[in-house]
Amino acid sequence: MPRVDPATAVNLTAALLDRRLFLRRLGTAGAVALAEGVGVLPEGAPRAQAAEFVSRRPLPRDRRFSSPAVETEIARVSAQIADPELAWLFANCYPNTLDTTTEVGTMNGRPDTFILTGDIPAMWLRDSSAQVWGYVHLAKDDPALQRMYRGLIGRHARSILIDPYANAFARDPNSPKSPLWWVSSDATAMRPGVAERKWEIDSLCHPVRLAWGYWRATGDTAPFDSEWHRAAQVIVATLRAEQRKDGKSPYRFQRTTPNPIDTVMLGGMGAPTRKVGLIHAMFRPSDDACVYPFLIPANLFAVRALRWLAEIAGVVLHDAALANDAMALADEVAAALMQYGRIGEGANAVWAYEVDGYGNTLFMDDANAPSLSSLAYLGAVSRDDPLFRRTEARCWSTANPYFFSQGGHSGIGGPHVGLGMIWPMSLTVRALSSDDPRVVAGCLAQLKTSHAGTGYMHEAFEAGNPTHYTRPWFAWANGLFGELVIDLAARMPRVLAVPPALKPG
Repeated sequence: MPRVDPATAVNLTAALLDRRLFLRRLGTAGAVALAEGVGVLPEGAPRAQAAEFVSRRPLPRDRRFSSPAVETEIARVSAQIADPELAWLFANCYPNTLDTTTEVGTMNGRPDTFILTGDIPAMWLRDSSAQVWGYVHLAKDDPALQRMYRGLIGRHARSILIDPYANAFARDPNSPKSPLWWVSSDATAMRPGVAERKWEIDSLCHPVRLAWGYWRATGDTAPFDSEWHRAAQVIVATLRAEQRKDGKSPYRFQRTTPNPIDTVMLGGMGAPTRKVGLIHAMFRPSDDACVYPFLIPANLFAVRALRWLAEIAGVVLHDAALANDAMALADEVAAALMQYGRIGEGANAVWAYEVDGYGNTLFMDDANAPSLSSLAYLGAVSRDDPLFRRTEARCWSTANPYFFSQGGHSGIGGPHVGLGMIWPMSLTVRALSSDDPRVVAGCLAQLKTSHAGTGYMHEAFEAGNPTHYTRPWFAWANGLFGELVIDLAARMPRVLAVPPALKPG
């Protein structure tokens, strides 16, 4: 992967005040480097011929992890794709997490897997879980993948036991210092091994989703040892504590920053709430601070994750008390969501994005999952649920202040990298959630024109100008795109088999 040279990185670091600006400029610098190396396709340029689509993967000897099943899957699905550019993008993106971010080893005699997000030297619980979700269906017949998953599920459990409020962790669990320079001013209880300590509900939900999905796909119970059992108990206890029924929480977070969405108001406790049974979140899955602490898509995801955890607790761990505790909490939060998490009534109701329990609501959507648009993809709601479909339609409209449409591109972004920036992740999730071939083809068209000649998905690109993008190495977006193509090969093969005149829109 092209990276910014050390001198440029030093100059950027010295000039920047927070992580967000750093990543934005890093993405721009990466775009320049890629343009110099392979050329950026100008808008309106003729589509390249198949022979020009040279693999952008590292050479086999340089790949961090290899899976025979994944290589077979790439060949199988690629053969079903008529469009050579789409096939090229799939072959580059789908294995990107394994090729470039996965480190497999041992820790205390057990498998251990550490997964980078890409261009940031830390492991996010959310991202690392999502980055490998697209390989779960292959794990049953691939011992290499099984070892990788066992190591990652174990690493997640150990990380949660270090600190269930942290969102990101260092490679060395005993490291006294974070590898992330922007956390140096954080006023919070940092522990060894923690890279960043932003409390996000989904940081505990995504690892449960991965563990449950792996178990259901393989039947393998090896990851669910005493350490995972303790982590599961901590997950339930932490989510229950963050209902804050007594008004208290052990969590505080403040950061010295000119960017208000990187810190938490009122002494690090967040905006006031009426304690109604919902779970408080201080940060969204974008790592941006909440306006109102009841983040509805994260609470909906927590309900689903708690029920998955209860199933593992009962069937695998044989811990009826934990299973009952998880189910009771899920039921309580689900009831509170129906009472306090919606805007409007009856057939006009939609899910809010954030609420405070006093009746104040915020409607918007953010590209990071869990979002309102991603609820069906994550399994938090049924894909044919009318409440979800109404909500999704509103998210993909001007009712959402972070829905952007310009120059033939339309999609959802968020405050994380600024206005006018569409996240490919939003387009991918929309296509995964849609049963309309026209919607899916439109999303594919935009994704095809968003890579700026790099052969990879990015964090975000400017609507109407995809050569301006952030983060040239963002493995979650690449893996999610791979998931979509595999999903369509099974669910809508005609969309891939007929070479369409794909145009954005």
